[in-house]
Amino acid sequence: MRRAAASLLAALIAVGALAGCAASADERPSVYVTTNILGDVVSEIAGDRLEVVTLMAPGADPHSYELSAQQAAGLRDADLIVANGLGLEEGLAHHVEAAADDGIPVLEAGDHIDVLEYAEGAGPDPHFWTDPGQMLLVVDAIAPLLGELAGDAGAEVLTAADDYRASLLALDEEMAGSLGAIPAEHRALVTNHHVFGYLARRYDVTLLGAAIPGGTTLAAPSAADLQELVTAIDTAGVRTIFAESSQPDRLVQVLADEADRDVAVVELITESLAPTGEPGDTYLDMMRVNTERIVQGLSP
Repeated sequence: MRRAAASLLAALIAVGALAGCAASADERPSVYVTTNILGDVVSEIAGDRLEVVTLMAPGADPHSYELSAQQAAGLRDADLIVANGLGLEEGLAHHVEAAADDGIPVLEAGDHIDVLEYAEGAGPDPHFWTDPGQMLLVVDAIAPLLGELAGDAGAEVLTAADDYRASLLALDEEMAGSLGAIPAEHRALVTNHHVFGYLARRYDVTLLGAAIPGGTTLAAPSAADLQELVTAIDTAGVRTIFAESSQPDRLVQVLADEADRDVAVVELITESLAPTGEPGDTYLDMMRVNTERIVQGLSP
């Protein structure tokens, strides 16, 4: 199912050549994006030069999200599909595969990053966006494809991509400074789901564990999983644990109660953007909001 960027670019040459004609008829090439995080990034680069359709609404869980019949049909008519890959979109992977089998070009972000494996051997970690440097690699792969699709407006798309790269570099610098200011002994995360592996690798943050093992929210923790995590919380003296906005915080609250200490539960926006108009409704803002909450929760 995966397609290398070079092969995708070749497949899109014909579409790009026709894009000028399509634009004059107000029929922009369509780019279907599976997750709203990637959808936001693609939209920032494409602007109004391409029709960008994001399948998952804000707040959706990418692991369990399923397409409507209308969305599935649209996917089969797309000029380009952008997906996360690495097992993230469990509920719609077969739709993307079917579209690819029909000849629709598919770019999977996971093909273009420095993939991190889960420590417990549960496979590749798809949550690369918690490290802006990894998102930068994805932008490098996506930009030429979007530029080709945009035809006569391709130069504008590439300029927008350069501007977005600058924003990602600025975000990375901000996060490095903010997280680096937390004393190393307090720079430890406990969450309800393994999401922050890439952030931890990039910014030297310790991951004590997660209530849900592995990389999917569809799994369930055992009593042994919870007890092991409670022991880690007690040993490290963690005062704040974090729950995702796309998942109920019940499991994390249970951990706080089981640890038999005053442990705060702080919500982070992780696998899905916030609704429009709320903090975290874009990828860049989501990362800044999360960084601020992590710093506040972990600082002594």
